[in-house]
Amino acid sequence: MQAAGRAAEHGIADFEFARYHALGNDYLVLDPARFGFVPTPENVRLACDRHFGLGADGIVLGPIGPVEAGLPVTLRLFNSDGTDCERSGNGLRIFALYLAQCYPGDWPSTGLTARTVAGDTAVRVLDVADGLVSIDMGVPSFEAGGPRTVRLADRDVRLCCLNNGNPHAVTVVDQATRELACELGPQIATHASFPQRTNVQLLEVLDRNSIAIEIWERGAGYTLSSGSSSCAAAAVARKLGLVDDQVRVRMPGGELQLSFADDGAISMTGTVELIATGSFGPALGAGLSDPGQTGDAGSEGPL
Repeated sequence: MQAAGRAAEHGIADFEFARYHALGNDYLVLDPARFGFVPTPENVRLACDRHFGLGADGIVLGPIGPVEAGLPVTLRLFNSDGTDCERSGNGLRIFALYLAQCYPGDWPSTGLTARTVAGDTAVRVLDVADGLVSIDMGVPSFEAGGPRTVRLADRDVRLCCLNNGNPHAVTVVDQATRELACELGPQIATHASFPQRTNVQLLEVLDRNSIAIEIWERGAGYTLSSGSSSCAAAAVARKLGLVDDQVRVRMPGGELQLSFADDGAISMTGTVELIATGSFGPALGAGLSDPGQTGDAGSEGPL
């Protein structure tokens, strides 16, 4: 199917940006073939600003380079504060749906390999119309030495730390609430124990097959959902023997379904939704772009 036909099938017209959300975790997709975005920290912060920009938790910049069957598709991810995001489960699922909607190819049946600075990740679009996307998050790496205790302003907090492409610090709580996440999250994220900062999850175990989490991201603050955070929290719950191999993760933005393999590898499935497509206003667009980098869609690129 040609690009124009695929995009028209999903009701997408010509545009400079696309805005998606994955359970309330929203990203701007900026395709170099459509818009010559210059990814400086200042530009990322402006584009993600909810008053002076378009508003988002982060930016997906890609595809960078050709999109060819059987080859990894390269992209970059950014947090709303302008910093690089090594890997985002929701961001990668959004990127996969964007490709399935806008680029020619048989993405839903064959899947794709998304390449970021954290490495390669397999993603599969199970249902384009419903936005159902699955991602293989691999085996997380737990911090050597096991859980640790850190001292905050008024309490000690027990943390399980791990990395699944991004760093995470998970603490088990009786009840995970937004208020507690906003209180503890920034203290843990910027604690001296984490020189590069860390993402924070409050983990509440509901039963052997479901958990609830609240999230504070190091580059975006309080977040309604997060794919990598869901995997981190569930991995901790499993390591502590609190859940089985099929885990439903409940967040304020919605639910994700996780499945553990025998070796601890995690696959994650959930929905993604296109919110809007559009064009930048003249002043904002000029401030964010490099006119010389704007691509020509052509017959092989997107509509």
